[in-house]
Amino acid sequence: MAGVLPPTLPPPPSLLTFSDHTSYSRPLNSSSFSIFTARNRFLFRCLAKKKISFADQILDYIEGGPKLRRWYGAPELLPKDGSAVDDEDEDKDSDEIRDAVLVTDGDSEIGQMVILSLIVKRTRVKALVKDKRAALEAFGTYVESMAGDTRDKPFLKRALRGVRTIICPNEGFLSNAGSLKGVQHVILLSQLSVYKGAGGIQALMRGNAVNKAEKEESTLVASGIPYTIIRAGLLQNTPGGNQGFSFKEGSAAKGTLGKEDAAFICVEAIDSVPQGGFSFEVVNGEEKVSDWKEYLLGLMDKAGQKPQ
Repeated sequence: MAGVLPPTLPPPPSLLTFSDHTSYSRPLNSSSFSIFTARNRFLFRCLAKKKISFADQILDYIEGGPKLRRWYGAPELLPKDGSAVDDEDEDKDSDEIRDAVLVTDGDSEIGQMVILSLIVKRTRVKALVKDKRAALEAFGTYVESMAGDTRDKPFLKRALRGVRTIICPNEGFLSNAGSLKGVQHVILLSQLSVYKGAGGIQALMRGNAVNKAEKEESTLVASGIPYTIIRAGLLQNTPGGNQGFSFKEGSAAKGTLGKEDAAFICVEAIDSVPQGGFSFEVVNGEEKVSDWKEYLLGLMDKAGQKPQ
């Protein structure tokens, strides 16, 4: 069924499976990183060319490093300075086509899940990272990784060049960044409902998190840029595709959502751009979604918004 995350299955050793619909499995003792699909499945033999250190194996487990390059044939040469390409020309034409998706906090676990989903969809990807060299090792040349201070106008301008959509898998970017001129859609994965729903000691501990998340959402709403706020339940490290979903109001405060499912929904929201902005809650539940674009347009309509 199109649009439904398939269950993550234990892969056979040294095999890679992938197509146009994504889920992930990362076995420590296997040289494969499995991507599963509901249809058009292909098998590729993925063999290690040489022994790697234990530390490198751990990095591969976390980031999918050299494996991703073997899938797509990206070069394995790494410049000494850790940069994939020279910095973009400051005088580059500002009227260039905006077809890229910028992922903020690309070093984070869920940020990497979003990036991998975008790569499989053959999307042009840019990512804000803390370690540019590590990002290149993880994703090769299929991601334009950038490290810098988003409060710095020249850096932010370079980061946003050619960007159509921004996906924020965590809070923190929007409230600190400057102008997002030219961006046509911002997708924010928010944990505000979870923070507000906490009680007792957790409520005290999450006080700062609530303020940060509220500031992030209010900054986005005030920006004037079309936005989609995905208020997810408590994010958990559960395999994607094993459960359905629930979009009931108030569900995010007490429910949970797998990180893989959350990353998948962020990517699916790219093509559903509202004229203004809207938000919805989502947790894992019983409802199956066969057509995400149609479903998101329905949620948009309920929120009183029309698509572009």
